[in-house]
Amino acid sequence: MPKMKSNRGAAKRFKATGSGKIKREKAFASHLLTGKTTKRKRNLRKSVLVDKNDFKNIKKMLPYL
Repeated sequence: MPKMKSNRGAAKRFKATGSGKIKREKAFASHLLTGKTTKRKRNLRKSVLVDKNDFKNIKKMLPYL
């Protein structure tokens, strides 16, 4: 049986934590930053865990994660 392929776009966006959860970065932090508050921009720098509703689809795209 050949190896399964990972979705390369997803592989660049998600990382696994030690406990098996999936971590992601936040969107909306790349441009048009002058209109956003400092607090909002600071919070966009933090990474968050993927929502449980999306977990199954992401695991499908990343079989070895």
